[in-house]
Amino acid sequence: MASLHFCSECNNLLYPKADPQRRIMVYACRICTYDEIGDNKCVYRNDLLTVTKEQVGVTTDLGSDSTLAHENITCPRCGHEDAVFYQDQSKRKETRMILFFVCTKCNHSFTDPTLPLEGRPDT
Repeated sequence: MASLHFCSECNNLLYPKADPQRRIMVYACRICTYDEIGDNKCVYRNDLLTVTKEQVGVTTDLGSDSTLAHENITCPRCGHEDAVFYQDQSKRKETRMILFFVCTKCNHSFTDPTLPLEGRPDT
């Protein structure tokens, strides 16, 4: 059973940490040098490595959505001059605003063709 451990010197939370010299798991304080030997031998580590990139989402029937704004932009697939657009919904700080367009004729999703190729997300 997992439980919280607190530092007996400064009352901050103790975090599990491997002690390579003693070859044991200890609960160590990140503020002071206090540590105590962990009595729970169950250790689990889960490393998640994800690479996120902007991608066009599922866009079924967006061309007929009357609440979306329209833009006179040429569809790269069929050449039609009308598309609806919406903003990328990712909330990361390092991502600038990206508009995705959906052709009202063929329902093809694309980004602004005036963006440089390295700035475009996968479509």
